[in-house]
Amino acid sequence: MGAVKTKRMPRAVREQQMLDAAVRIFGRRGYTAASMDEIAELAGVSKPLVYLYLNSKEDLFTACIRREAKALTGAVRSGVRPGLPADRQLWDGLRAFFAHTGEHPDAWSVLHLQARTHGATFAAEVTAMREEIVAFVTRLIAVAAREAHRNPDLPEREVAGLAEALVGAAESLAAWANATSGVTAREAAETLMNFAWAGLANLMADRPWTPPEEPEAPEAPGEPGEPVVQPG
Repeated sequence: MGAVKTKRMPRAVREQQMLDAAVRIFGRRGYTAASMDEIAELAGVSKPLVYLYLNSKEDLFTACIRREAKALTGAVRSGVRPGLPADRQLWDGLRAFFAHTGEHPDAWSVLHLQARTHGATFAAEVTAMREEIVAFVTRLIAVAAREAHRNPDLPEREVAGLAEALVGAAESLAAWANATSGVTAREAAETLMNFAWAGLANLMADRPWTPPEEPEAPEAPGEPGEPVVQPG
């Protein structure tokens, strides 16, 4: 009998299979501890084939970061319906964000932990993704300000700072939610909306929180410029 012929898998499909395996290994073991042997075995291919398709461990990791960053930003954007009030758009975007990070914990580990701690090149890939999400949130806050008729009174720098803070909180909350059993995407989004949007709503309504006045420092004994004589 002749050898049984197997159907040849298209290169694009095989490559995605390798990336799936790599994301799982990188996400669970970390970039340094992950081995190409493990990745090849999980993907069901030979190690030389992984190198043939993706050149090196560094290139493979970069490809994982780019694919998962694109998937995350795409999920957030597709979850938001234009034309709705800004708070509803933000709510929908947060739910999409937490749903995606919850459903793909290994990918989130790659983006949030591994890529940021293993070299400037990898970190730059994640920074580009983060900047896109921050810009998206910045626009939503600016829209909310316009809806509240306070757009001229809300400085651009303040809007940018609020967006950075909100995205940073979402990142930390996603890491916590993935490590905490039973937390749903809806619960995580609701937590952040209650934490952030309540404050933003007050800001839009011209009810900002203001820090207390600092008490004046007590004046030192003696006249200004006069040395204080200590009792001998």
